[in-house]
Amino acid sequence: MKALVLKDYKQLEVATMPDPEIGPEEVLVRVKACGICGSDVHGYDGHTGRRIPPLIMGHEASGVIAQSGGNVKQFRPGDRVTFDSTVYCGKCFYCRRGDVNLCDNRNVLGVSCGEYRRHGAFAEFVAVPQHIVYRLPDDLGFEQAALIESVSIAFHATNRTPMKLGDSVVVVGAGMIGQLVVQAVRQAGCGKLIAIDLDERKLQMARQLGADAGINANSPDVQAQVLELTQGRGADLAFEVVGASAPFNTSVASLRKGGSVTLVGNLSPKVEMPLQHIVTRELTLIGVCASSGEYPACIDLMARGRIDVSAFISAFAPLEEGPMWFDRLYRQEPGLMKVVLKPT
Repeated sequence: MKALVLKDYKQLEVATMPDPEIGPEEVLVRVKACGICGSDVHGYDGHTGRRIPPLIMGHEASGVIAQSGGNVKQFRPGDRVTFDSTVYCGKCFYCRRGDVNLCDNRNVLGVSCGEYRRHGAFAEFVAVPQHIVYRLPDDLGFEQAALIESVSIAFHATNRTPMKLGDSVVVVGAGMIGQLVVQAVRQAGCGKLIAIDLDERKLQMARQLGADAGINANSPDVQAQVLELTQGRGADLAFEVVGASAPFNTSVASLRKGGSVTLVGNLSPKVEMPLQHIVTRELTLIGVCASSGEYPACIDLMARGRIDVSAFISAFAPLEEGPMWFDRLYRQEPGLMKVVLKPT
């Protein structure tokens, strides 16, 4: 098969690879669309330690079942599907509790971290276990369906957050996941919704997708503007969708006493924390990882047009153009958000 292979750090090559073999509980998916995730771009140069070459990256995908294992009864060749990025065992303590994203034996498609190597979906075919596969409705295109994994992350973050109807919310970081969080909390019934980012174009998009206000993070009075919009108290809830010290501290400073911040971003391994501010104001920190059972709801919301992903897709491109698009994303070309590669 044709595949986009990370041969070495910052060195991608379209190469011929063996077709994946499937086991009795697996399906072989002919990939129709696969999005370039920010985590792929961050791993492209090796600094995350989770994309050790050689590796076929890619985990935001959709396609058609080409072959099914002997024990697969729910799916058949020709079915339009997507699949979770997390390959969980279904048997450990956490899986039995329903926390499949915390599985003790968790693998992630398109990741090689030293503990395991699992080739992903920047290829004509990918093999996945049937229990992480979901059928797609006919009216949801493959290109849009490739973003279901991203949508599920936003909804998992929302599900983990103790939001009451009408709660005020600040979303710090208006990249693609941040924009999806804006839509998710709006669907969940939030009150005043404020987006904070450095990029005015992203703030404008956030307003179009449901935010009541957008604040530039470079403003000298960010906290004062949040207070003015929240009756002088601060927001009930904040979502930090970057994963760095400055946006984390902005999230904390935006909260009222007793509020909570949900940590979605994962850019930096460590951040500086205003400990006394958190302790004396009794703030709650909530970590979130991937998703855990949100796929069916996300598929339904997208199929009914309740979640808009079209605004985030900057380009559709054949797999052969993958190296060029990775380079442009890595250089943080202005205006680029999501690029979807089409292997077949």
